[in-house]
Amino acid sequence: MNQHYFSESPAGDFTPREIEVELAGGVHRVVTSGGVFSPEHLDRGTEVLLRALPAADAVGAAGDGAARAAGPLLDIGCGWGPIALAAALETPDREVWAVDVNERSRELTRMNAERLGLGTVRVAAPEDVPAALEFTEIRSNPPIRVGKEALHGILRQWLPRLAPGGVAHLVVAKHLGADSLQRWIAQEFPALVVDRAARSKGFHVIRAQA
Repeated sequence: MNQHYFSESPAGDFTPREIEVELAGGVHRVVTSGGVFSPEHLDRGTEVLLRALPAADAVGAAGDGAARAAGPLLDIGCGWGPIALAAALETPDREVWAVDVNERSRELTRMNAERLGLGTVRVAAPEDVPAALEFTEIRSNPPIRVGKEALHGILRQWLPRLAPGGVAHLVVAKHLGADSLQRWIAQEFPALVVDRAARSKGFHVIRAQA
């Protein structure tokens, strides 16, 4: 692939192909393509995040879990959609926003949401998300390889959109700076309670609660 998956318009033909993945406790067939993140399979970091979420929620800070589950959820850097799709499968009446700068990723997520009958998934470019919308939960395998400055800009854009009592879970590889990113989030957003919710297979799940 001669362009990064975080390019707005990846080079190469858009040729969707099917893969089989496990999401929300079931096996599903979805479509992926070159020019997006992890087109061959569910990547290990996302797998760690999805497996950690129930345990992470159980040990999180006290709050109205039922209200949080009912509010909008944001997937930052949705790729072909696994995090957003899993969230919509788990809670069919919840509004899920899948955001990515990569137009191919957005198209694949739309296709997969339609294939799985998930009408609550809203796919958008970052600039098309309503400015007043707050999220009760953010889940993301953020694009670490965009570089520290760009990644910090992404988090500065979205973490302030957490609703009161909302929580963000971000999965980051330890060798790509999970510990330093956790410290930066805590310093940059002193109003958030930041800790490590889980650790597995070389990945850390960072939790930030409003």
